[in-house]
Amino acid sequence: MPDIYHEGNRDLQDEFDSRRLADRLTELIIHDTITDEDKEFIESLNMFFISTLDGDGRPTVSYKGGDPGFIKVLDDKTIAYPGYDGNGMYLTAGNLAANEDVGLLFISFESPQRLRLHGRATVDTNDPLLEDYVEAKYIVRIQVRNLFMNCARYIPQHQESEPSEYVPREGIETPAPEWKSYDIIKEVLPEDK
Repeated sequence: MPDIYHEGNRDLQDEFDSRRLADRLTELIIHDTITDEDKEFIESLNMFFISTLDGDGRPTVSYKGGDPGFIKVLDDKTIAYPGYDGNGMYLTAGNLAANEDVGLLFISFESPQRLRLHGRATVDTNDPLLEDYVEAKYIVRIQVRNLFMNCARYIPQHQESEPSEYVPREGIETPAPEWKSYDIIKEVLPEDK
């Protein structure tokens, strides 16, 4: 059984008499390889959330989006996704240079369904997968430590909406976001913008 709990988790589990439940759930749902069901779910999504830590252990959480399939399951221990043009802050990718530990939350609001994934990530600006993604700046590869489907009872059900026009696509010019046209921003944009 993977040991995913630390003293803080255990103290609260003991206070609320849920240690046995937590251990049972660990036995039943937590695994360290990506199953066919996990792969199908992950690759069907057009977004996920990723948490990273900077060198001082301060967290940040980012939304990552693209067309369905932009998250690739490469094998039963590895996923990858592209880094597209953003706001130039590189909070997620920059944090990975200081601390490779990540937590990902995949959610389908249509089903509803969610999956948690924990692992270690690297950023590569020369990854061969760059050829698979229009306008990608780098590829993030994540080695899975553990993952599990998680109770979705509090996820509100939504209808699928139109994809973002800002997702890079082959043969279509990607529009610049409005905020990049502000005079106070234009003067500091990278030269290739």
